[in-house]
Amino acid sequence: MSLHRLSSVTIGVPDPAATAPYYTELGLRAQDDGWFATRDGGRQLRIVSAPTRRLVEMRVGVDDGDDLDAAAARLRRMGIAAARGAGPSLTAADPVTGARAVLQVEPRPTPPPTPPAPYNGPGRTERTTGRAPGVMRPDRVRPSKLGHAVLGTPDPRATAAFFGDGLGFKVSDSLGDAGCFLRCTTDHHNILVLKAPVAFLHHTSWQVDDVDDIGRGAMAMLEDHPERHIWGFGRHFIGSNFFWYLKDPAGNFTEYYSDMDCIVDDQLWDPEVFDVNESFFSWGQPPPPSWIAPEDMAALMTGTHTA
Repeated sequence: MSLHRLSSVTIGVPDPAATAPYYTELGLRAQDDGWFATRDGGRQLRIVSAPTRRLVEMRVGVDDGDDLDAAAARLRRMGIAAARGAGPSLTAADPVTGARAVLQVEPRPTPPPTPPAPYNGPGRTERTTGRAPGVMRPDRVRPSKLGHAVLGTPDPRATAAFFGDGLGFKVSDSLGDAGCFLRCTTDHHNILVLKAPVAFLHHTSWQVDDVDDIGRGAMAMLEDHPERHIWGFGRHFIGSNFFWYLKDPAGNFTEYYSDMDCIVDDQLWDPEVFDVNESFFSWGQPPPPSWIAPEDMAALMTGTHTA
């Protein structure tokens, strides 16, 4: 696969100054010009001003200029304009949502390995010298990397074609006419295009080390702001990851996740088609109505969304 990294996302919100502190609390490090960095992935989130909350840009790493040429040729056959830039890079926009995609030549990432936590279980005693590390960690949770974004679109098939047939993402699983999970790395998905009445950003997802860090991170975020809670704790069926969803001040959801399915050999993975109403979680509470249809959807549709 010539695509190898979800490098960053840029999100637009009506009031960046009011939204930015939330992401510092989430565990990202604020940098200059609206950028935020993860622990291992560097600058992976940028917040800019926009009339309504939306996905402005997604940057994806590729190996070399030949990959850019191949993507440009595919997009040209689809009738989608693409522009070469410095770096080198290639920029194109999804005709349905207006979200901009930038393919950029960069080295493949080599994240440092995280030692597995020792767990005790029936017939398996891995931890015999003390308490579980997950209950002894003193530091605030810091996401290791950006995992994926979910993009609401009025035409999920066309948006999926832009990312898949045009840019080179691969399909992991499908929701039929309701959406599609696509990947540009070995992670199960790096973008989910989801049917919606208007283009908007549903959520961004941030990888943490394990299930303990999901709980620790979410509880810290909720300590003084219980209104941030949206959905969790639970485990998804598609992608298999543990999750907990929170909400930023602009209305975007954010997800702490761990233990995502990885697809290292395409021949060993068979994409399936799932029912959108029956497949989002394996266990936990069912998703609240506001996760499926965000409360500001009417405002987004009429262009009256505010911070």
